[in-house]
Amino acid sequence: MQQCLLLLLVYIFTFLLGLPANVLAFCTFCRKVRRKPAPIDILLLNLTISDLIFLAFLPFKMKEAFDNMIWTLPDFLCPLSSFMFFSTIYTSTFFLTAVSVERYLGVAFPFRYSLNRRPRYAVIASMFFWLVGTMNLSIVYIVPLIPSSSGDDRSLETNDTVHQPSGQKCYSNFTMEQLDILLPVRLELFLVLFCVPFLICCFCYINFIRILSRLPHIGRRRKLRAIGLAMGTLVVFAVCFGPYNVSHAVGFVLKEDEDWRELALISSTLNTCLDPIIFYFSSAAVRSTISGFIKGVREKVHVLRCKKFQCCTFLVPTTEKYRETYPPDNLRCT
Repeated sequence: MQQCLLLLLVYIFTFLLGLPANVLAFCTFCRKVRRKPAPIDILLLNLTISDLIFLAFLPFKMKEAFDNMIWTLPDFLCPLSSFMFFSTIYTSTFFLTAVSVERYLGVAFPFRYSLNRRPRYAVIASMFFWLVGTMNLSIVYIVPLIPSSSGDDRSLETNDTVHQPSGQKCYSNFTMEQLDILLPVRLELFLVLFCVPFLICCFCYINFIRILSRLPHIGRRRKLRAIGLAMGTLVVFAVCFGPYNVSHAVGFVLKEDEDWRELALISSTLNTCLDPIIFYFSSAAVRSTISGFIKGVREKVHVLRCKKFQCCTFLVPTTEKYRETYPPDNLRCT
């Protein structure tokens, strides 16, 4: 019960904070790509889309946590929500890795990379990331179709979302036959979709920091901001995606579906709130949009306060202005 309450609170917090931030980033990157597309903006736009898809299916997880992890929604939504929920986690790791590679190449090989820097390469890479992420997570639809032996007591509680009645758990309580297929796939997700991207990120950002710290023509403030962004991205990568992916390896070694996997998903869920921070420091367009948004809100608050206390001259009614205006002396009646 306490675990469900914790999950529900985290889901609600993530949805309320992450949705407006990512919508704002999405609008900013769309304008930026439409005007002058750059590889970094295309990658960040796809990362934003991945986060928005994740947030779009988060209400289904809220309902599941509210019902104590019992699936009461239509059966077809169970594999669909799980597929979109988990696949966007791994597409996010791909796009964060691509951003690290783009930054490293821009610093390590500035002239050569500027000559070969084409937006279409970022588009092709994005399409590849979406394809790999969705193909690997198709296991969500395959596992429930695996038949179980009649002697397995857990077959009554299997996650067969195609035939199961409503009121059972979604994508859990697997049979031994299902685990024999699922656990190796999870290990592959851990090694290929997490470890490899994380090692690439570490290589790129460590060398990015090393090279950037030696460049004399870059200002100290700008240099510190870039180094802080690189270190922050590595921390976000490890903290947000590490626990959930480690559960894959632990489950494979122990040959079971770990109960703490749901809690490990909390950090992955919070990633959609942390990505906008990366957007803010990665893109001048996002910083400009956020600054303009904050300025607009302040102006509206100021206008509302002036209307309330009548403290602005331009808000005084025109009749009051004329009432307080006196004609010149030579035009007055004597």
